[in-house]
Amino acid sequence: MSGLPQTMKALRYDKPLSYAVVEVPLPVVRDNDVLIKVKACGVCGTDLHIHEGEFIAKFPLIPGHETVGVVAAIGKDVKGFEVGERVCADNSELCNECFYCRRGQLLLCEKFEAHGVTMDGGFAEYCAYPAGKVFKIHNLSDVDATLLEPASCAAHGLEKIAPKFGSSVLMFGAGPTGLCLAQLLRHNGASHVVVAAPEGLKMDLAKKLDAADVYVELSRSNPEAQFEQIKKDNPYGFDIVVEATGSPKILEDAIHYVRRGGKLVVYGVYSDSARVSWPPSKIFGDEITIIGSFSETYMFPATIGYLDTGKVKVEGIVNKTYRLEQWGECLEAMKNKSAIKAAIVFD
Repeated sequence: MSGLPQTMKALRYDKPLSYAVVEVPLPVVRDNDVLIKVKACGVCGTDLHIHEGEFIAKFPLIPGHETVGVVAAIGKDVKGFEVGERVCADNSELCNECFYCRRGQLLLCEKFEAHGVTMDGGFAEYCAYPAGKVFKIHNLSDVDATLLEPASCAAHGLEKIAPKFGSSVLMFGAGPTGLCLAQLLRHNGASHVVVAAPEGLKMDLAKKLDAADVYVELSRSNPEAQFEQIKKDNPYGFDIVVEATGSPKILEDAIHYVRRGGKLVVYGVYSDSARVSWPPSKIFGDEITIIGSFSETYMFPATIGYLDTGKVKVEGIVNKTYRLEQWGECLEAMKNKSAIKAAIVFD
């Protein structure tokens, strides 16, 4: 690791709500690690929950779980990578030994760790990842490549949903990962996709990306008439309803748009205190399947295939970029929704 600095600049939380840009030692590079010099790291709604101390965050912490950069150094046992190659990183680390891992349910790992969530991540000049979780990219820009992690979560959602050929889909929300999932559904069995979300930046982008067949731009002041129109236009409901807003109220109502025998996908990120109430008789009588979709494991290769070739479009989803020192400004843009998606960028 000759030629590398001994320290680096990083955004570090010592506890929820308390952060600073600090100088810290470079990450330790294990024998099977790749050290990435970070070029861009995406910011998503999960980072707002981490800021508040929610989700599964552990502190002290350097956040950032959507890392893109170039190979800066490799551990002594690593093969297949060269310094200078452009790469992205899967943020998860699994134990491969617990009850769930031994059953092949890796995402449910009892010792599930994630860079930027439970261990240091990419809001720093360097970050080290196991070589098996580092992947080469070619065509995507650094900023657009930050969508590979959320799009991989969408790819995991697609596998969980397993849409039948010709399925009809209603998606509430037009956030970054939802727009990726809508496109993946259109490529993989859905013949009719409706996106319903508040009018504004995200819906304008959804149309630009050709993410759906029908767009319902919900009034921000009084959307009830539009919700009723969706039901009127689709009297049998939808085979698949995806709640991608993180709103417990919309999630609670979403079950009433699900066709008999259909699926409701709990896809948004919700506060730990959120609760919903569903009529068991409807779930029972209509044989509704309720699916949760959290994160991803080993979906990066397939996702890179979709995004790096342009089959799933992501250009324009990241509409704000910031330096580490502008983290407070970035947080505010995410909170007030002037940022569809943001990224921290480095030289």
